Amino acid sequence: MLTTDQINDLHRLYWSERWPIRKIERRLRMGWRTIKKYLEAPAQASAPRQRESKLDPFKATIAEWLEKDPTVSAAVIQQRLRPLGYHGGHSILREYVHSVRPQRKPSRAFLRMEPPAGERFEVDWGHFGTLDYQGDKRKLYAFALVEAHSRMLYLEFTHSQSFETFVRCHVHAFSALGGVAREIAYDNLATAVAEHDGRLVRFLPRFLAFAREYGFYPKACNVAAGWEKGKVERAIGYARRSFWPLREFRDLHDVNRQARQWLAEIANQRLHRETRDRPMDRFKADALRPLPVIPYDYRDTVEALVYKDLRLHFDGNRYCVPPRFVGRRLTLKADSSSVTIYDRVNEIVSYPRCWRRGQTLGADRFEAELAELRPAAKRSRAQQRLFAVLENLCSQAMLEAYLRDIADTDRALSRQLAGILELVRQYGPEAVADAITKASAAGAFGADYVANILRQQQAPRQTQPPLRLRDPRLNDLATDPLSLLEYDAFILDHGKESDDSARAEAEPTGSLHHEPPSGDDAD
Repeated sequence: MLTTDQINDLHRLYWSERWPIRKIERRLRMGWRTIKKYLEAPAQASAPRQRESKLDPFKATIAEWLEKDPTVSAAVIQQRLRPLGYHGGHSILREYVHSVRPQRKPSRAFLRMEPPAGERFEVDWGHFGTLDYQGDKRKLYAFALVEAHSRMLYLEFTHSQSFETFVRCHVHAFSALGGVAREIAYDNLATAVAEHDGRLVRFLPRFLAFAREYGFYPKACNVAAGWEKGKVERAIGYARRSFWPLREFRDLHDVNRQARQWLAEIANQRLHRETRDRPMDRFKADALRPLPVIPYDYRDTVEALVYKDLRLHFDGNRYCVPPRFVGRRLTLKADSSSVTIYDRVNEIVSYPRCWRRGQTLGADRFEAELAELRPAAKRSRAQQRLFAVLENLCSQAMLEAYLRDIADTDRALSRQLAGILELVRQYGPEAVADAITKASAAGAFGADYVANILRQQQAPRQTQPPLRLRDPRLNDLATDPLSLLEYDAFILDHGKESDDSARAEAEPTGSLHHEPPSGDDAD
């Protein structure tokens, strides 16, 4: 390939100086074919060099995958190509996939609809993460309803998307707006739509019953056609941007309290960018259909068995009922604020809704009631008679404690009570009350101990006369008062002495009272 200078010399000699080709051959040392080629086309394009791409062995596989799923991403294709031996980069793969991917059909244009007042509601759910109840996390959902004419918004947060919760949110929204629209638009919610085949829609029977009770016509959007209820879609996005950021919540009640305040002060008071009017001013409550006079009960309803520990289980917690319902199946109805337990149609007890898990509610109340009903915890007739007889003679708390201590021993309480009542008949209430007080203070529990104290009080020991010795001088001796406590302390401190040492100590004591032995005896 000639350089730029060689091409310039060739053209100068041939066109400017009119040299013949033979002379130019000798001067520039070129063949005539080369001279002719560059005279006809001075700028020669370099011959393209075919380079082998790392994707070449896999292009057929990529085409097969794109035919199966035109929306598959280049990252997924790269993951599947790695085990097949592809070691190239992601950029070259992404560019190639973009160049060979089947082009999507252009989006359809649709006509924006502005229904009249009271004609249409739009409903949808939004997911807003979780709420933390001291370590117990509950998913948080937002039910959104928009009145299509005015863009009036209703928002309620829940921990469930069940059918009962879904319907309850409808009822709350209808009450807040003061009526119901002629039709309500939904996407393919599992709580409303049972089957969607093309334009044929089959709603759930119980959802149709709810729609009939409140007098509205349900309308399901087509599959993957979110624009058919775009007003509520944008309302949920607006709530994510305007309500949710920089807020802290204690529980579900606090979330809904703040949501109601946000709706009243901001969402429904703002100047809407499409209608150029405030939703509150544009909304016409009188255009809605009236609500039923008596609202229907759409609380969560389950039947639960009452176990022997007075508890029935619901939503991860345990709720207690009176002892008489043990072994029976009761009806439990719950909403976001309360849990009420029924025996058929009769209300038994109601609790505030607990969103934590593993909690027990009402145990203190009904376990105390059970303790009062147990035979072992009730006073028997004998106990009642004893308390009635000794009512004003001794402390009731002391008497209960004394009987409890008797029951803690291995003695039969009924037999001991019968013995104490017999002592009352023999000795009188005052004497028995005094004896029980002394027995309690001494830690002697039983009717026999009380009887022993009474016998000692009724038959005290007679005082013995002093001993008179033959020698009058000995009778007149006066000794110092002697306390045996010192001897007891000495024995307790040093332990019991052996028999030999005891006899050795006794000998000098005896010599004080006897004459010394004579010499003959000593021998």
